[in-house]
Amino acid sequence: MENKNYLEKETIFKEIAEWLQTQNYSVTQQDISRPWGGFFVIDESQASRFAEQFFPHLKMSDIQITNKLSPKILIVAPEKRLSWQYHFRRAEIWKVLQGPVGVKISDTDVEGEIRELPKDSFIQMNKGERHRLIGLDSWGIVAEIWQHTDPNNPSDEEDIVRLQDDFGR
Repeated sequence: MENKNYLEKETIFKEIAEWLQTQNYSVTQQDISRPWGGFFVIDESQASRFAEQFFPHLKMSDIQITNKLSPKILIVAPEKRLSWQYHFRRAEIWKVLQGPVGVKISDTDVEGEIRELPKDSFIQMNKGERHRLIGLDSWGIVAEIWQHTDPNNPSDEEDIVRLQDDFGR
């Protein structure tokens, strides 16, 4: 059964990679090895176009906190959860491209109730706001933009405080 899930994961990632190529996005990093799924990082020079495509209801002036934005596509496997986490140097906006997905948000370290977000849902998390993305019954795909809040020290994959993690990270 594990092999079937891995093959499904490879298929999902291949389909998304091909779709991103048809959309003329340049992928600068791909990570299929995350225990919860993985992600694609889109070239930052394409952040404006990415924002226009996935967040057309927002003005760039509302999205851009500093001069740096980092677009990503998150893929969360069925019944898997990202860590309960927050960040010191970024806020995030998400749009559910395929779902539903679950999300928990809280201003404290105590996890909030799970909210189910159907396809096309939008959610925004402030710097320091605790959050967790959760796969439900099917693969979830989420467009994400990191809004870097510190112009002198942009956020990166190390800018994460994990309060709880199913995978012991």
